[in-house]
Amino acid sequence: MLYTFLLQNVVTSEHMEDKDGLCCVMDESDVDVQIRQNKAQPQPNWSNGQCVLALPTRSMINPRFDLTLCRAKLESKGFQIPVSDLEAPLKTALAVSSVKRFMVFNSAVFHFMMAPVLYVVVWCAIFSTLHLYISVTDYWVICVSVSLVSIFLTTAIIFVLHNRKKEINMNLDIRLIQVNERMVKHKLLVAVADWVQNCTGNMQLHFVYWDMSQCLRALTETLEELSFVENETQKKLKRKMSHLVLVTEVTAAEPEVDSSEVEPDSDEQRPLLRNEDRDCDTSASQRDDAKVTTNYSLVPDASLAAQAKAYQLLMTYSAAYVKLLVSQQLSGLSHHHPRTRRNHCTTAPVCLCQYTKNKVL
Repeated sequence: MLYTFLLQNVVTSEHMEDKDGLCCVMDESDVDVQIRQNKAQPQPNWSNGQCVLALPTRSMINPRFDLTLCRAKLESKGFQIPVSDLEAPLKTALAVSSVKRFMVFNSAVFHFMMAPVLYVVVWCAIFSTLHLYISVTDYWVICVSVSLVSIFLTTAIIFVLHNRKKEINMNLDIRLIQVNERMVKHKLLVAVADWVQNCTGNMQLHFVYWDMSQCLRALTETLEELSFVENETQKKLKRKMSHLVLVTEVTAAEPEVDSSEVEPDSDEQRPLLRNEDRDCDTSASQRDDAKVTTNYSLVPDASLAAQAKAYQLLMTYSAAYVKLLVSQQLSGLSHHHPRTRRNHCTTAPVCLCQYTKNKVL
């Protein structure tokens, strides 16, 4: 699909190249053999929004998830998911050094630890500034005033950072689109959520059961109803999704060559030692020079059918919705759009299609 092609070439805002973002299908392991030997339990009657599995990270400093164990647990719950639909896309999306660093610095526990440090820095900065221009005999007055101002500024900054985490994230939620495109075939959606509990960070990979058929039908009907004002709808989509742009590096068009000549030059299969080292370095530098930066917008094309647009919008906001769902942060939308008969999720005030319409329509 278009998302799968684009997201495999995503470059971060620092334009760091994710060399370890390349994924390969894992070979059969002992766990795979054990999974097939054990009979899978019959799949229960899951409902939309119900959390099937929450897999914690092994380390908050270096976030990583045991995907083999994850597939075994999903297998025991009745979900038969091949490696190509689970482990491979998740490794491509999350097992990247730049993404791991972002997960650490954007985590709730990092913000929790940053709050007192930020308070001390702000307090010292304000006190040193006021001390130069204001002469006060009673230092307790200026200390109390500086403390109150520092508390206010620190609270405001943490509040802004907390609210920004509720929005769709280009470095994490968008990278999970390709994963959800495959997992939705198994009636599952994936997201990464974290929070602080008892002064301890909890970062987990959540798998939520979701049957997309009802939401897809509802959003398709909504877009069809708006077809008579298609130009206005498209303008609204462009305005509200203008920040969702993927920055990718693609190779400039080159003369066609045989596949036998292209394959050895791939990053994974290129020999480390060659007799013609100088020629190898030259060809590598030429390929680097041939790369150009291209921007791809996630706004659905106006020429797409209503169902295709609806599917693309649902996939775009799927990870962000699941993140808010499992962290119980969807309640703030209920007073704007109260629960209606078209809500397809019994565990939240709004379902995926309603959340998507709130964001873009």
